[in-house]
Amino acid sequence: MSFSNNCKSEKIPGPVRGNALAGICERTCVQVEKVFDACMSQSTLTDLQLALTNVTPTDLTAPYKFVSAKSTSTEATISDLTVTDIPEDSCYARVTCNVNIPVQVTFTDANGKTGTGTATVTVPKDVILHVSAPSVIPYSVQATVGFSSLQGTYTAENQFTVKGCATVILKITMPVDLLVPSYGYCYIPPCREYTQQACEGVFDLPLYPQEFGEECRCSSRLKG
Repeated sequence: MSFSNNCKSEKIPGPVRGNALAGICERTCVQVEKVFDACMSQSTLTDLQLALTNVTPTDLTAPYKFVSAKSTSTEATISDLTVTDIPEDSCYARVTCNVNIPVQVTFTDANGKTGTGTATVTVPKDVILHVSAPSVIPYSVQATVGFSSLQGTYTAENQFTVKGCATVILKITMPVDLLVPSYGYCYIPPCREYTQQACEGVFDLPLYPQEFGEECRCSSRLKG
């Protein structure tokens, strides 16, 4: 079993049915990362220079033929960060930075052998975001990213010029202790082990059709 196919709906995550206040039993302090503001930008990057490092295998023969490039993580590093207050509105600030996206490039060499290498895509950002008021615990600027490219040419030793699509989500975050209403501890159901037994499912069938029997109390059983 799991959250997605267990019948104990009152103690597992899922849609709220009936009165949402029913069952709330305490005020719980949880340690979370609060997002004060966020924005997303998507752009097409052209004439992007990717200088490869960590090229494998080492016995490849140039020139190379580009196959694809894709981000290796949804987390990016931020450099050259500057946060400038906006005098007209103290709740907002101008955030400028470079978002550095780690990518893996796949290519083939002159003999058709597949190789890979790593590179960094740098996306400059200049946006306005809501920042938290001054506090003992400082806020931070984080970036969630994605990058992909299917067009590129080999332009120099271990270097490609590509055209790709970049998604950057900038967030103002802070670790906080947040007080939230709670239904108590979550019920963790036992796992349903995956098997390939020939009789699995057959032994679960009723002896006679249940057209006039009681209704199934958990529709997910029919899917199991």
